[in-house]
Amino acid sequence: MAIPAYRRPWLLFALLTTGLWGVWGAFAGAPAENGFPETLIYVVWAFTMIPPALYALWRVDWNWPWDRRSLIYGAAVGLLGAGGQMVLFHAVRIGPTYLIFPVIALSPLVTIVLSAAILRERVTWIGGLGILCALVALPLFDFSPGGAGAGQGLAWFVLALLVLVAWGVQGFFMKYAAPVMSAEAIFAYMALTGLLLAPVALAMTDFSQPINYGWSGPGLAAATQILNSIGALTLVYAFRHGRAIVVSPLANAGAPLITALISLAALGLVPALPKLVGIGLAFAAAALLTIEPEDQA
Repeated sequence: MAIPAYRRPWLLFALLTTGLWGVWGAFAGAPAENGFPETLIYVVWAFTMIPPALYALWRVDWNWPWDRRSLIYGAAVGLLGAGGQMVLFHAVRIGPTYLIFPVIALSPLVTIVLSAAILRERVTWIGGLGILCALVALPLFDFSPGGAGAGQGLAWFVLALLVLVAWGVQGFFMKYAAPVMSAEAIFAYMALTGLLLAPVALAMTDFSQPINYGWSGPGLAAATQILNSIGALTLVYAFRHGRAIVVSPLANAGAPLITALISLAALGLVPALPKLVGIGLAFAAAALLTIEPEDQA
């Protein structure tokens, strides 16, 4: 008999992540469209990580472990996430985004393989079918026929693969570090490493170009990126309480689902056929992963 959702904290946190990231995804591109560079959006994101990090540390009485193992795990989670974002900035500059993002969307596959091989996580046929639906759905959300050319040779493809691996391994380390570190400490390290890479983002910014410093630029970036940051915190909690092999595809398929629905309902956009198929598969994945029996953990 399946355990009700309200008694499975990993599911509640995963669904919070999908909701927050779904809304964030629908409006995240607006600041850049308004003339605020993506590299500066990264800096804004890094600073929006501070409030949820302070809240998380407050919950554990400011217990932030600094032993060698915690430093290694915390740095691994933080640098893989923030470093992947930095590589993505360069990738989208030299290559076609309509090909880059479908590649990156497969990052849960890395998390699943590592979790199954190292952590020996397993799922029933219900969860397995949900994972399959999620992995098939992910690339469809970013499929856009036509558009830019192939970019600078295969450089963009190599960079996209690096982001895919970085974010996939990050998801694994979130779970791998859970037995020895609190979720709050893991997130604090994520916030710290994000801030440490902010000067790199500033160095990548072309300040010779006009930059929108108004509310529609950094102000809107802060309003959207705080959703990203809080979603990252709830994702860490989801990995803490649940199986990475289930949490990763659920969050990564559910968020584009919410984004697509918001775009359709609120922004007046009609998704192309591949995205409509992706919406259906993501809904099926979320439903299957929700009813996955808990006793397989």
